[in-house]
Amino acid sequence: MPAEIHAFRCLEDNIGVLIRDSGTGACAAIDAPEEGAVVKALEETGWTLTDILVTHRHADHVDGIVPLKKRYGCRVVVPKKAGEEIWGFDAVVAGGDTAKVGGLVAQVWDTPGHCRDHIAFWFANEKVVFAGDTLFTLGCGRVSESTYGEMWASLGKFAKLPGETKVYSGHDYVLSNARFALAVEPGNAALQARAKEAEAAKAEGRFLIPTTIAEERATNPFLRAGEPAVAKAVDRDGDGPEAVFKALREWKNRFR
Repeated sequence: MPAEIHAFRCLEDNIGVLIRDSGTGACAAIDAPEEGAVVKALEETGWTLTDILVTHRHADHVDGIVPLKKRYGCRVVVPKKAGEEIWGFDAVVAGGDTAKVGGLVAQVWDTPGHCRDHIAFWFANEKVVFAGDTLFTLGCGRVSESTYGEMWASLGKFAKLPGETKVYSGHDYVLSNARFALAVEPGNAALQARAKEAEAAKAEGRFLIPTTIAEERATNPFLRAGEPAVAKAVDRDGDGPEAVFKALREWKNRFR
């Protein structure tokens, strides 16, 4: 039976996600930014929390773990590289491992870049990937504790997925990401349409999460570092995509 997925807002700009195996009733939260928003989402869906799958140790992704575990007795799976830095975990995973939610099975990827312990969860049968703070709609996470090369390699894992793959990220930065992307590629027609879609979604109280890999390959400058127009935008004509990516990310850090 298919997976059911519900995305919702947490904190100021975090995105919470529940994934449920409709066959067994098992339900996982992807990260736990805060207790209240997760509890509200569970009440709205009528689902029961059995698991929490954590992408990385940053506070805005883990602060809800302890109260949620106390409330529901759920099993908490965290990145092996974070280990004792996250309270209340039951199991650790690293790249090459699997994580299960009832009958649903995710491949675990190591995706360092945003932080050293970051992982992602790829549910191949469902064609859904939970990217945390590595890949965003029209953007990517800041690089810290890792090299730009590591972040570029992590993004490359997402870029190789089937185009129809749905990508759930940990934050809604879509409008600011769209402004930057348009500064990089103002003539990209697909990007222009996507930016308009983002504005309309904001006006209607929606957000453009999930996105798809196909949409990101067409519009996300950080996945398009191999395109000549993107290299030219950062004065890196003829350079390799990793160098272009670094220049893009450094520009985005300063962009307002």
